[in-house]
Amino acid sequence: MQTTAVILQGARELGLESLGLVAPGSEDLVVEVRHSGISTGTEKLFWSGTMPPFPGMGYPLVPGYEAAGEVVEAGADTGFRVGETVFVPGANCFTGNVKGLFGGASRHLVTKASRVARIDGGMGAEGALLALAATARHALAGFNTALPDLIVGHGTLGRLLARLTLAAGAPAPTVWETNPDRRDGAVGYQVIAPEDDPRRNYRAIYDASGAKGLLDQLVMRLQKGGEIVLAGFYTEPVAFAFPPAFMKEARIRIAAEWAAEDLTATRSLIESGALSLSNLITHRRPAAEAREAYETAFTDAGCLKMILDWKGHA
Repeated sequence: MQTTAVILQGARELGLESLGLVAPGSEDLVVEVRHSGISTGTEKLFWSGTMPPFPGMGYPLVPGYEAAGEVVEAGADTGFRVGETVFVPGANCFTGNVKGLFGGASRHLVTKASRVARIDGGMGAEGALLALAATARHALAGFNTALPDLIVGHGTLGRLLARLTLAAGAPAPTVWETNPDRRDGAVGYQVIAPEDDPRRNYRAIYDASGAKGLLDQLVMRLQKGGEIVLAGFYTEPVAFAFPPAFMKEARIRIAAEWAAEDLTATRSLIESGALSLSNLITHRRPAAEAREAYETAFTDAGCLKMILDWKGHA
């Protein structure tokens, strides 16, 4: 079996290539991908060559962990049917020396059925956003957590955190955004510049920006015993001045990637109408224009989410 996939040969060396796929077994699905998303967090680090040492890291690499498509082959032990629409969080299914650490940016994928999630075919390109929404849910649903009253960053993750907070019935959070072009699109909550916010008693601050050197500023905005949640991905050591954090008795928590239960819960929220994924996709390109699409996704501040359309590829 052959497929067309996005390949990162090295930093900023990206294009489409034909790759071999491993043979599917009785527990595997073959999925024809319709849409795949480009992550402006981890994928950008691989693209720019700035990703810190990471298990499985290396080039050549098939990026992507946000793919939605149709089942075209279903093994006897999968419980799936041909024609069902599924979300696939990447796959390690390529032959040769290509690394599939993520492996979702491909026209076809071979994956264990246990890794995918059924979704409504009517979701279209928004189906590729399920992992990002589940990541936001994971940050909010950890052990003994408080929902955010301040979110830092109004990118796609920050918007999903705000929407999930409202869906949980909590008071509307404040959202900080330094880029004026990203302050629009808020429904039910306020987006402001940090310097316009006088408040100094936030209970739970969620940083979705991944910006360096921000922690000391956030500590000063906490109430005593408040929590800072690092929901972004940080390429440099995270440090803070101890005395202010000591005085605040601050708690700092790191939110990692989603777990299976987050995917299930997020899908239920979407299906019930409690969580909307609308107006998060700002750019779309055919997969044939992958090089330009990745460049735009990582360099255009107006691009919240870039989606690759795989129709027409083998």
